[in-house]
Amino acid sequence: MYKKIILATTALTLSLAAGSAFAASDGATEIQWWHAMGGANGERVNKIAADFNATQSEYKVVPVYKGNYTETMTAAIAAFRAKKQPNIVQVFEVGTATMMAAKGAVYPIEDLMKDAGIKLDKSIYLPAVISYYQTPKGDLLSMPFNSSTPVLWYNKDALEKAGASVPTTWDEMKTASEKVLASGGKCGFSFGWQSWVMIENYSAWNNLAIGTKENGFAGLDTEFTFNNDKVKGIIGKIASWQKDKIFVYGGRRGDSLPKFTNGECAMWINSSAYYGSIKKQAKFNFGQAMLPVDTSVTKKAQNSIIGGATLWVLKGKSKESYKGTAEFMSYLSSAKVQAWWHQETGYVPITTPAAVLSKEQGFYDKNPGTDTAIKQLSLNTPTPNSRGLRFGNFVQIRDIINEEMEAIWNGSKTASQGLDDAAARGNKLLRKFEKANK
Repeated sequence: MYKKIILATTALTLSLAAGSAFAASDGATEIQWWHAMGGANGERVNKIAADFNATQSEYKVVPVYKGNYTETMTAAIAAFRAKKQPNIVQVFEVGTATMMAAKGAVYPIEDLMKDAGIKLDKSIYLPAVISYYQTPKGDLLSMPFNSSTPVLWYNKDALEKAGASVPTTWDEMKTASEKVLASGGKCGFSFGWQSWVMIENYSAWNNLAIGTKENGFAGLDTEFTFNNDKVKGIIGKIASWQKDKIFVYGGRRGDSLPKFTNGECAMWINSSAYYGSIKKQAKFNFGQAMLPVDTSVTKKAQNSIIGGATLWVLKGKSKESYKGTAEFMSYLSSAKVQAWWHQETGYVPITTPAAVLSKEQGFYDKNPGTDTAIKQLSLNTPTPNSRGLRFGNFVQIRDIINEEMEAIWNGSKTASQGLDDAAARGNKLLRKFEKANK
């Protein structure tokens, strides 16, 4: 499926043509919003659209669930070919380079808002969020929507029983885990989404590049550098900790969540957006803390980077529908909407006013630690190493990184071998993407 996504990039440019907006039965201009939010989050997306529709009668935003992120992107490509594309499509952050390569298919948010005469104040957006979706010149390409970042989740009861403090460094992660194990615990820590957490965010947090050309932001002719001595060092340490169960691998994505919520592992590093699940499942007191710093690399943390998705506007629709799309984007970014979305889902508010409103509403006092992700993302002004990444074919490359890291965990490769192989295999896909999009 990933191959289809990349091969279709060129088709995006060629297949779009001007078309009229769908006409809703009530006479309002219909704006289709294709998204990948299922379950409870899908219901929340529906509420955002319904609430916007209730504020006016000219436009009607219609959210349509299209499956997971990959399926939604694939559906959008098929629609492009048939000239039946939606106004808005939700695309995960690792699909950014693919969307940018579809020249002529995307209507940049900055241009959309300007053409519609609606103010776009970029200063209100969290720097680590907005910078991910900007050109090197600072122009905003798509509208941030559901953003999260990995944090350190910890079992307060387990650490207290062990007499361990909440770790702030990787050395302290080892020490705290050893104390937990000595007190009868089964596992020190685990993590999920390991490329995002231990390659992408570890590097950003410690201000290390994972690729040349500003992590791909400054050109397609980028190459990976995450197979450096620093990353090899931490991955090698963690691999060696497995024998004593200081670290226990629990699978890709969120597969290891039960190891934390059932009390097996005292600590877990994964997305801040797991707040709702942990609150519902954990039978112990828990907390969130910032990611551990690797003191062999730096004395202080830089900033973490986001995961999640953003909303892209597609060309080929009517001028009237774009006016409504711009109005909706403005509504979506309002402090009230973003504060509600943040508090309901665990995703970070994409703007400072939304974070301030959440604080004023007492959300952080009632739910201590839920502002950790915001603090991490806004800790420092992003550097070229910490603004994010923009690599073509990165969905596939993440799978490669997963494969190679699992080879490290199972002992079939050293950290050095695994990361060198991941970088070499990933570079081949970067060259394919570069060649296809020159």
